[in-house]
Amino acid sequence: MTYQLGLIGYPIQHSLSPWIHGEFLDKANLQGNYKIMEIDINDSFAEKIEQIKNEGIMGFNVTVPYKQTIIPFLDELDDTAKQIGAVNTVVHQEGKWIGYNTDGIGYVRALEHAYPELFQNKSKKKVLILGAGGAARGIYHAVLTSGYMQIDIANRTKESAEKIALLNKNKAKTSILTLVEAEQRLANYDLIIQTTSVGMKPNTDQTIISLENVNPAAVVSDIVYQPIKTSFLQEAEQRGASIHFGHTMLLYQAQFAFEIWTKENVSTDQMDEELKKILEGR
Repeated sequence: MTYQLGLIGYPIQHSLSPWIHGEFLDKANLQGNYKIMEIDINDSFAEKIEQIKNEGIMGFNVTVPYKQTIIPFLDELDDTAKQIGAVNTVVHQEGKWIGYNTDGIGYVRALEHAYPELFQNKSKKKVLILGAGGAARGIYHAVLTSGYMQIDIANRTKESAEKIALLNKNKAKTSILTLVEAEQRLANYDLIIQTTSVGMKPNTDQTIISLENVNPAAVVSDIVYQPIKTSFLQEAEQRGASIHFGHTMLLYQAQFAFEIWTKENVSTDQMDEELKKILEGR
């Protein structure tokens, strides 16, 4: 079998997904290719998707701005994608186009790989999520379902954070904070996750909050991966906290997507360092 895979989104010409999935295909000793299928925002999305479906493709990733746009063109959604309301992975299986979301699970896998101790006594650990966009929604859902019982959300406007908190069907406790309140309470948290685009190139000097009150025993995570070590992570490191890089989420969400398509569980060994070098060279 030859796996025909790809990525839709716009703009995506510089995506690293073809490199990542090319490595996975090699590791799994599978024949296949992964191609960029850019859909211009001025094109008819419906026509382009129909064309892609008729090309014999077995699965594809979905990135901005189409993670919600794709949903009406699918036959089914898995429970996670349904709850989050966004799809980043599609598989063609038994005649049906099925949507998944691997972002949050990928983030949790990356975090557990780097800091397994964070996943011990989870019920007693406190998590703070900064931001309330699509990434925050997926990460909140994944952190919640992995067993954490105290997950607070801080955002510039509380309304968006309150909508995310509605995903909480567990007995977990979630407080909605302003960014100022988050700064003041920072010492309470074992894990702080920055989920916005603040600090991304070219605005690399920006940070979403000050980390003056961070607990040095905490892990501070940023999903931005351009640059690899954001100003936010630099400050965390200077204040004695452990840091977690955003490019690893990219790798592990891709790993889970690859599992969905091929049923193969491939190792990411050495790939995080290789990916880091590629990103640092850009």
